[in-house]
Amino acid sequence: MEGYRTRRFNGTIELIIMEVGGIHMNSEDLKRLLEEVKSGKIEIDNALNKIKDLPFRELGFATIDNHRQLRVGYPEVIYCEGKTTEQVKRIIEFMLTKEKNIIATRANEEMYKAVKEICEIAHYNKLGRIITIRKEEEKYTKGYIAIVSAGTSDLPVVEEAYETAKILGNRVEKIIDVGVAGIHRLLAKLDIIRQAKVIIVVAGMEGALASVVGGLVDKPVIAVPTSVGYGANFGGLSSLLSMLNSCASGVSVVNIDNGFGAAYNASIINKL
Repeated sequence: MEGYRTRRFNGTIELIIMEVGGIHMNSEDLKRLLEEVKSGKIEIDNALNKIKDLPFRELGFATIDNHRQLRVGYPEVIYCEGKTTEQVKRIIEFMLTKEKNIIATRANEEMYKAVKEICEIAHYNKLGRIITIRKEEEKYTKGYIAIVSAGTSDLPVVEEAYETAKILGNRVEKIIDVGVAGIHRLLAKLDIIRQAKVIIVVAGMEGALASVVGGLVDKPVIAVPTSVGYGANFGGLSSLLSMLNSCASGVSVVNIDNGFGAAYNASIINKL
């Protein structure tokens, strides 16, 4: 029988799935399905149809990791930069069949318009260059993530982090343009920042804001260096090195301009 085989083990027949590749299932979905098979509510052939695409689906130009939500708790995210508009559209078209939330980062407006043709509920944050499609209603966390930016020029990274954190089910507070050149602005928002469960600090130039915030709070700080700055900023390298060399013990650092990565990690922490 194509797609699976059986083997005998200790007197029982064990079904082995061999060719699998496309639905999003979390652990609760899979547990429920197995219980229905065990109780006889669903036949084995019907169960196989439900999981025939697990854990990935090959589209020729992409191999979609549909097993990721089961492994790590979140579906695969689409990184659009370097992909064609048609490739992004086809990936999302397939993922839409699985009724799970979708995130597509570093997307341009042409990609968004193409996605909008196949999904009216697609949302595009132009500044953050991120497409989100909400197919499941998340229960928002009691605790929240604070996103703190040094300057208005850092907003593209802030918006990417914000949209990511929101669709992953987190409450989020944004504190914008409170860099060290006018540190009184930061101090005026300190109560909001300190009440967060985890803090994302986004800063370019010399990246000093992460160390300052790290020295004022008792919560984990995830620092995001941005490519904002003049020549000696080296496209964000100076900010990255400053943050990596921070003497504030609670500061960890993600890659340059990686608002998505910061929000993903913050979401994991916020949900502990």
